[in-house]
Amino acid sequence: MPFDLENVAVQPRYVAIITGANSGIGLETAKALARKQMTVVMACRNAEKALQAISTIKTAVPEAKLTFIPLDLANFSSIEEFARKFKEEFQQLHLLINNAGVMVPPLSYTEEGFESQIGINYLGHFHLTNLLFPLLDNTPDSRVVSLSSIAHKGAKIDFNNLNAEKGYSKMKAYAQSKLACLMFALEFNRKLHKIQSGVKSVVAHPGVSPTNLMQHLPDLLLKISAPLMPMISHEPQEAAQPIIMAALDPEAIGGEYFGPTGFKEMKGPPGIVQANTNAHDQRVAEQLWEAAELYTNKKFSVITVPN
Repeated sequence: MPFDLENVAVQPRYVAIITGANSGIGLETAKALARKQMTVVMACRNAEKALQAISTIKTAVPEAKLTFIPLDLANFSSIEEFARKFKEEFQQLHLLINNAGVMVPPLSYTEEGFESQIGINYLGHFHLTNLLFPLLDNTPDSRVVSLSSIAHKGAKIDFNNLNAEKGYSKMKAYAQSKLACLMFALEFNRKLHKIQSGVKSVVAHPGVSPTNLMQHLPDLLLKISAPLMPMISHEPQEAAQPIIMAALDPEAIGGEYFGPTGFKEMKGPPGIVQANTNAHDQRVAEQLWEAAELYTNKKFSVITVPN
């Protein structure tokens, strides 16, 4: 049976975090969860935009339960402060949706000196998930949704240039970061299975959608592709559906990958899609996990499995 949000039960006791919830796909996902009566924590860098988003959601869903906690994924101190504030206010966490991201920006670095795409898209969310895992693990039916991209299909993890040490290609760095997010979700699922945790790790991608994520694409490319966009893309409301399905489908299984099921996964109804072969390389996934622990200076010790 196709996924239909209307068939999902309301969950007034659920607490959800959505990173980057102030615009685009994150905003549409927040609306969907608000319609299911969940408490939605808007984890956003810009307070003004977050408050505007809250106003927008409440116009569509007057009864929405929304709260804003600042989060800058390019700054580990901000991530740690977010986790601290969240734990002060909430005792459970049912959904963590790692939605925020950057795509093909000029070369820039996070507060700790990491190339911004690997730093924000992967390392920032790894650190956030690590800090919040004890709450997730103590919450029945909890779930972590990671966001990948079609771009992962042409990517590989280059440990010799993970942080743009040997040159910077915007698109290669973006594709690598989104492959890293996908590999994290699959490796996380394997580790959760080993310790028989009730937490589910799933992953989704939105296909192609004209959101703020495209702001760094070259103007010429945007002009050339503009006539094709209606054929190869869908609006944020539709693009958010695979993420919403990953978060709310009661039949979802840990390790599943959701995306649009149309041509080349660019648009279409949400469903199960297939990851590229590289995403299933467990040796690389373990090495990537260890690199994240090293870079964030924090072991994911709660799910370390004894030999």
